[in-house]
Amino acid sequence: MSLLAILKSINLMLRFLLELVSLFFMGYWGYKTGNGPVQWVLAIGAPLIMAVIWGAMGDPKAAIQLSAPLHLVLEIIVFGLPVLLFGEVGKTEIAWIFGCLLVVNRILMYIWKQ
Repeated sequence: MSLLAILKSINLMLRFLLELVSLFFMGYWGYKTGNGPVQWVLAIGAPLIMAVIWGAMGDPKAAIQLSAPLHLVLEIIVFGLPVLLFGEVGKTEIAWIFGCLLVVNRILMYIWKQ
């Protein structure tokens, strides 16, 4: 296996981890934002809604295939929203790191046609 193939595999694995972290960020935001029962509804509902939307339209094997520009818009919303929300709850350093990883990952996915 070549070094490039290994790097491409690592990039795809990073993408999957970024998807999971996005879901975590949405749940964390919901938990920190709400009070009482609303806290739990947001903590469970926000990542669930995002996962359903991403699974239905964003995933490469999704039932609804979007055009490239619409898919990019969906990616910006699905991955950008958790960055903004995590920054809102005071975790700005982590939000910056996550945002930078997202940008690098997306650039490499574009270059390597992943």
